[in-house]
Amino acid sequence: MISVLLVDDHAVLRAGLRSLLDAEADINVVGEASCGEQAIDLVRDRKPNVVVMDLSMPGIGGLEATRRIRALDIGSKVIVLTMHSEQEHLGPVIEAGASGYLTKTRADRELVEGLRVVAQGGAYMPPEASTYIVDRYVRRAEQPAASELKRLSRREREVLTLTAEGFTAVEIGGRLGVSPKTVDTYRSRVMRKLEIAHRSELVRFALRTGLLKVH
Repeated sequence: MISVLLVDDHAVLRAGLRSLLDAEADINVVGEASCGEQAIDLVRDRKPNVVVMDLSMPGIGGLEATRRIRALDIGSKVIVLTMHSEQEHLGPVIEAGASGYLTKTRADRELVEGLRVVAQGGAYMPPEASTYIVDRYVRRAEQPAASELKRLSRREREVLTLTAEGFTAVEIGGRLGVSPKTVDTYRSRVMRKLEIAHRSELVRFALRTGLLKVH
């Protein structure tokens, strides 16, 4: 069961999203918040798997709320849901620690899928964002990141890439012909070598070094 917290200052939109998600057997809406401050309190209390976060709200706003939720380090992922379709919003969203980005006009078609992907540890972005993401992060890839990549074995790079693409340990194991436990061991080794604490940081590292190809 995927537990979800809805964060938006418009009660009508929250009601619509709740109705959409309540129809899914594997998703449970555990709370609603109308501002970033309230969202942080509810995340501490209810520890949802995924927070659906609006960007433009009174108070600290969605970006800062996302940063603070990720800093709590309790495992709650964030999908940013916004009216802004401009791709320049993607960079700040990813850097704030969000695992997904979706415009409100696509929520009725893609939010459920996005929640499932993010809950499994993957990243969910609109397809048209791929060019922007690659341009922004691959061109900004710095020598230290490239040097860190060289410290990984071929198999560790494979596990890193598939993890960043959103595959589970079971799925990665099936592709590579190893057990899920072995996949977890490789993943832990990668995170230790790269001094990375969260899976979302693996996604950002894979973007910066060009390992992650967004389709």
